[in-house]
Amino acid sequence: MFSFLWSLIVGGVLGAIGGMILGKDVPGGMIGNIIVGFLGSWIGSNLLGTWGPVIGGFPILPALIGAIILIFIYSLIVGNRNKR
Repeated sequence: MFSFLWSLIVGGVLGAIGGMILGKDVPGGMIGNIIVGFLGSWIGSNLLGTWGPVIGGFPILPALIGAIILIFIYSLIVGNRNKR
């Protein structure tokens, strides 16, 4: 149970850091950050492997890079939708 909570915390922090780096807000607040952290970890691990330190089951550097990629793609899609 504790490892699941730890994963939620680390996922939320990764999503929040990714949003801060890009200067974009993730919709959904903390829940959105957790989702972005989990999906970003999956994307980053598939693209870059599982190198670097692992905290809460997340390889930190690939997960952060994956979260940044995910937030960037989301902002491109939403940005284009708002311009119409």
